[in-house]
Amino acid sequence: MTSEPRNLAPMDATPVEKHRHAVGAVDSLDSLERCPLMPNYGTPSVQFNRGDGAYLWDSNGNQYLDFLSGLAVTSLGHAHPAVAAAIADQATRLLHVSNLYATEHNGVVATMLDELIGDGSPAGGQVFFCNSGAEANEAAIKLARRYGGHGRHTVVCAYQSFHGRTLATLAATGQPAKWEVFQPLPEGFKHVVWNDLAELEAVLDDTVAAIFLEPVQGEGGVNPATIEYFQGVERLCRERDILFMVDEVQTGLARTGRWFGFQHFGVSPDVISMAKALGNGMPIGACWAKADVAASFKQGDHATTYGGQPLATAAARAVLQTMKAIDAPALARRAGEQITESLRALPQVTDVRGLGMLLAVELDGLDARAVAAECLRRGLVVNGVTDSALRLAPPLIVDESHIAEATDLLRSVLSESS
Repeated sequence: MTSEPRNLAPMDATPVEKHRHAVGAVDSLDSLERCPLMPNYGTPSVQFNRGDGAYLWDSNGNQYLDFLSGLAVTSLGHAHPAVAAAIADQATRLLHVSNLYATEHNGVVATMLDELIGDGSPAGGQVFFCNSGAEANEAAIKLARRYGGHGRHTVVCAYQSFHGRTLATLAATGQPAKWEVFQPLPEGFKHVVWNDLAELEAVLDDTVAAIFLEPVQGEGGVNPATIEYFQGVERLCRERDILFMVDEVQTGLARTGRWFGFQHFGVSPDVISMAKALGNGMPIGACWAKADVAASFKQGDHATTYGGQPLATAAARAVLQTMKAIDAPALARRAGEQITESLRALPQVTDVRGLGMLLAVELDGLDARAVAAECLRRGLVVNGVTDSALRLAPPLIVDESHIAEATDLLRSVLSESS
């Protein structure tokens, strides 16, 4: 019995059109409404099929230099051999048994994270594994409520922050434009101006259980905290028995030039969330808390089916081992300095801000999203994080040749856009 022939897309079809033909979803290419994927991300202009190190290749074989790393995820680059081998090996042995039982990697990874949080020494905490940064932040929020008890549940966050897309983490996110279409959002969140300690102190009433901040606001425009601010927040938390919670989903695991962003500021948070770089593309998140705080969770209070499963923790174990072996924070510091110096010399660039390899390039009078689109067309992956700023989050393994290539390409785009 012969099968029906596949409906092949024309040679000049867009990636979206090719995808439709490949899945056999529709016959007509006239309307995106008939695409099998929901329109959350808009119309993709390129389909990536392969990656290696700092490079990606699209469905037509075109090469791109990736200076976004899947939004600060593939910090070791694409298809890293150690991570790929760990995933492949684990997939042949065990994928899932549920969190009612121990598996070989989750305790090791939790211990490694605790030592990195302690900057080489055990920090004395415990870890809850999950699947994403939003889930890690949900765990942190629930832990804060459990710690504070009934009536002491408010979490204070900053405007311009980003903590996730679930209803609770969206309510924590300090971007009102993202709230409106999903109202009413969960109660129990207050927002204050970023880096303004006096305003934060003014909202600390008896209902506040935690203060939740990013060391560098990633989606808000790559806005670093100051040392004075973070140390002041920690002081207020200690004085009032409030949890100091830090969202390291984008900044964690060497991205800023330290293992965690908070380590730049000389503070000791009570709760730390992380994800993104932890799996180098394998979905995994984690919420770490000091042991006495973690003890607020009782058996059955919080759970997840897939969190910490063997495939994800095998990947995370390989990621952490590799990052330690190559001294990833040092790589981020050096490359970040080189990138910053190179970009500040470009036309139309008024500022480069951030920490390590999480950077924003502020542009003078240009639409950053249009610039990012033109960079993509020419083979450089960055994104417009605000109307006027590009975000760069390259793999930590980039070298001088990658930096020169990215700088030259961006220079040509900016010169022609001015």
